[in-house]
Amino acid sequence: MIFRAPFPDVTIPEVPITPFVLQNAKALGSKPALIDGPTGRVITYANLVESISRAAAGLHARGFKKGDVFAILSPNVPEYAIAFHGVASVGGISCTVNPLYTEHEIAHQLKDSGARFLVTMPQCLPKANAAAALGTNIEEVFVFVKDGCDELLEGAGATPFSSLLESDGQAPEVVINPREDLVALPYSSGTTGLPKGVMLTHHNLVANMCQMQGLSYFTHNDTLIAVLPMFHIYGLMVVLNLGLQQGATIVTMPRFELEPFLQILQDYEVTLAHLVPPIVLALSKHPVVDNYKLPKLRTIFSGAAPLGEDLTRACMKRLSCEIRQGYGMTETSPVTHSSPADPAKVKFGSVGVPAPNTECKIVDLETGEWLGPNQEGEVCVRGPQIMKGYLNRPDATAHTIDAEKWLHTGDIGYADSDGHFFIVDRAKELIKYKGFQVPPAELEAVLLTHPRVADAAVIPCHDDEAGEVPKAFVVLRGETGVLTGAARVGCQVTPQELMDFVAERVAPHKKIRSVEFIDQIPKSASGKILRRVLVQAERERNKQ
Repeated sequence: MIFRAPFPDVTIPEVPITPFVLQNAKALGSKPALIDGPTGRVITYANLVESISRAAAGLHARGFKKGDVFAILSPNVPEYAIAFHGVASVGGISCTVNPLYTEHEIAHQLKDSGARFLVTMPQCLPKANAAAALGTNIEEVFVFVKDGCDELLEGAGATPFSSLLESDGQAPEVVINPREDLVALPYSSGTTGLPKGVMLTHHNLVANMCQMQGLSYFTHNDTLIAVLPMFHIYGLMVVLNLGLQQGATIVTMPRFELEPFLQILQDYEVTLAHLVPPIVLALSKHPVVDNYKLPKLRTIFSGAAPLGEDLTRACMKRLSCEIRQGYGMTETSPVTHSSPADPAKVKFGSVGVPAPNTECKIVDLETGEWLGPNQEGEVCVRGPQIMKGYLNRPDATAHTIDAEKWLHTGDIGYADSDGHFFIVDRAKELIKYKGFQVPPAELEAVLLTHPRVADAAVIPCHDDEAGEVPKAFVVLRGETGVLTGAARVGCQVTPQELMDFVAERVAPHKKIRSVEFIDQIPKSASGKILRRVLVQAERERNKQ
């Protein structure tokens, strides 16, 4: 059975993303488009249009051309929009990078994407320069710096991003094929394995914004808070680009801290907050929330991980606001499902109904047979928002998108008789820590570089605040071979030492939170780690 939206499809224009996003910007003139939350610095819609044009011309003057890749390694700042659309305007591709990554993680993404230029923030510059030097193609590193602070970069091996805006704003017209030409290259682990470049076209992103408009997300009268990172597709598209396309005002925050977050919600009279379940949990339970007045906060939109019914109701009651939930992936630009706009039609705990122009089906994990309402299986989606594929990974692309263009999400769920979808588990092995992907295979590979680790497996464990945290099962190695049972007692390595070893080599959200020593890692006849066996055993133990 194929499930579709309970409302009409939308019309999707064949246009590049920047003119689509900025189509009303000139008319909005002096209206604040972006506000830096901590400082109050404002970029108006008129400023934004001019700055993007100047950035495009500046990039062109440096030889940056259609198809080139520009990496953005930065927390949320208003200039993120200028960089992204300046690159898009000349036919370039923005590769968004997590600023909390280690230099080796950054270097991997820079090399894999083939990025030519990189922009970052002063606090990330030493790491960015170190990463760029690790065999990448980076020709120049730019830095977002405040006006009048360019001297801070003297001798730092970087160029102020503002130097790109010193051009006359005249860049040549670039012919863009929206369905074929890439504009964004975020990285995702997909349903399994290490992070891969997700090739998103202009049409993918424009289509998804049109689909979100059909879901009645918000209007030009809204003030949004951009606390979700823009290197993540949720923050980049649902907040930043759709917000600008709709003519809303977007208040940026470089990172989430509860009290500054609440202060910004109050001071800027934010009406719509795009969040993830751990932040919803804090809003529901933390006593400090009572110190702030948030009468303007009309709606919370939660995504990136499932939000349960009890937590939804608790937060709505405390803040007197509505909560909508959505579902999607980096590979789907990202939205495929959303709660209906009508509060009376929302089903708490559900990720909602399919977006316009989107087909969904549930398939049996063993047989591939299509299932009907209230039958659990893998959620598959098809629509104009589906990625072009994984960069230089036709094998991974074919594993995720089948011959009939169905994208297999790796998530287990069902649709009820009204077509509302519920996500209940994951067939894929990714760990979701506060909405961020943590690939077990990556952590296992790091553990195996430790001289005392003979074998390892990493699984998700439930955590009330984070959703899931990584736990490692480790087989120890002694001087003469594998250590089992009592022989492990004298081994000169502790769980904490292994956790510290991994933490030094990965971004903070990937850190292993607990380690258990075991005699043997369960594996299939072909040698594949049977993580589900460990997950099931952990669940049974927690029930006791």
